Amino acid sequence: MKRASRNKDTAPVPATDAQPLVSVIIPVMNERATIRRVIREAARVHPRTEIIVVANGSTDGSAAIASRMGAKVLQFAKPLGHDVGRSVGASAAKGDILLFIDGDMVIPAAKLRPFIRSVMGGVDAALNDYSGPVRKQVVHSVVLAKHALNAVLQRPDLKGVSFTAVPHAISRRCLQAIGAEALSVPPLAHAKAVKHGLNVAAVYPVNVGKINKPRRRREKHNPLERLIIGDHLEAVHWLISQTDERGGYKDLFRNREMIF
Repeated sequence: MKRASRNKDTAPVPATDAQPLVSVIIPVMNERATIRRVIREAARVHPRTEIIVVANGSTDGSAAIASRMGAKVLQFAKPLGHDVGRSVGASAAKGDILLFIDGDMVIPAAKLRPFIRSVMGGVDAALNDYSGPVRKQVVHSVVLAKHALNAVLQRPDLKGVSFTAVPHAISRRCLQAIGAEALSVPPLAHAKAVKHGLNVAAVYPVNVGKINKPRRRREKHNPLERLIIGDHLEAVHWLISQTDERGGYKDLFRNREMIF
């Protein structure tokens, strides 16, 4: 007697009329190989969870899989980029806590729950305690940019921690303070959260450097390094616009007026 085949896309997201406490936002572009497992883990972070998949430029059936699994799918024909996808997903979220993950990285629910618990405990931006490799003779420019931004923000305690790395979670209060559009430029969202006096903290380490698969073809034509460096420059420019040309840092004893 043959055993009935198991449907791999059985919905893991329980249907409920209750207001979700947690909204898990997952940008997806051709993640058929991982999206099932990503959604299954995301659905386990809290009993009152909604899953929002932002399928942008996806052509491999990822969106259909996510829909069958009970996720709310926002579908766009053209690629938006992961960061814009997070902004779009945040705008549609109903939860008091927003958790951001990626569709190509399967992170166990046990490693996602600390971010939820931290926001429930009063943290506004619960960030991945991952600063990137620094014990090297030549440190990657993105790692340096993250450290530099936190130094400029007078938060050197955060080291290389920022909104750039998933997973991270934010409170509804944080979303309202910085605006969903800021999430499309993660360093800008980070700078706004810090300068608005929100509780921004590194809460739990997830080494995404080990589990994030390389995208050599994409990197060849659209180098992510230059995009992220530009994002950090945009964040610094915003900070200067809110303070002065020195970002609020004093000139001490330098008397520039004597030059003129």
